[in-house]
Amino acid sequence: MRVLVVEDHPSLARSIASGLRDEGYAVDLTFDGSEAMQMAQVHPYDGIVLDMMLPHTDGWTILSSLRGTGNRTPVVCLTAQDGVEDRVRGLNLGADDYLTKPFAFEELVARLRATIRRSQSHASPVINVGDLEVDTARKVARRGGKTIELSAREYALLQYLAHRRDTVVTRAEIWGHIYDQHDEVSSNVVDVYIGYLRNKIDKDFDQKLIQTRRGQGYMLSAQP
Repeated sequence: MRVLVVEDHPSLARSIASGLRDEGYAVDLTFDGSEAMQMAQVHPYDGIVLDMMLPHTDGWTILSSLRGTGNRTPVVCLTAQDGVEDRVRGLNLGADDYLTKPFAFEELVARLRATIRRSQSHASPVINVGDLEVDTARKVARRGGKTIELSAREYALLQYLAHRRDTVVTRAEIWGHIYDQHDEVSSNVVDVYIGYLRNKIDKDFDQKLIQTRRGQGYMLSAQP
C-alpha cells in the first residue's frame, strides 16, 4: 500500500513516515500543501495522512480540492485543534477519519488501515482467495492453514493482489502501489517479486493462484 503523509513539522512528519514504512507501507512525504495536491492528483495513493494546520494551503483546502475533483482516496486528518467544529468541518468536506494531536502512532496505523479497508469494500480484515488467507490486520498469510513466511515487500505485493483479487493488474499499477518516490528499482523488479511469491504461495499446491495474463499483467484468483 502506498500512502501520502502531509505534515509541516519535519520531525513529526519523518517519524510518521518512518513508522509507516516499518509497517510495510510505501510512503511519500511532503511538508507543503500545494505540493500535496499535485502529488495526490498524480499518484494512485491508497491513503493520505493529512495535517489540517498547514501554512499557505491548509488541510481543509486540500481536502475540499481533492473531493471536488472526484479524488476519493481515503484521508485521515490530523489536527492540534480538538474542537467539535473542526472535526465536523473536516468530515463534512469528505475526511474518512480524524485524529487529534498528540496521538498514539498505533492508533494512527489502525485508523489508516481501517479507512483503506473500507474504501476497498472489505469489511473484514481477512481476505480469502481459495484456500489462501491474507490477514491484513496481523499482516499474516496462510495457505491450507499453514503460515507462509514473507518479507515485507512480498507481503505488500500479496496484499495488493489480494485486495484486487480476480482482477488483472498491470506491472505499472503494482509498481505505483508498492514503491514510493525514494525507491530505486529495476525495470523487472515486479516480475522478480512475483516469482518469489509464486515460490512461496503456489509451489507446493496443485491449484495455482497467481496467474499471468500475457501482455496485460497478473491476477490473484482461485478461478481457473
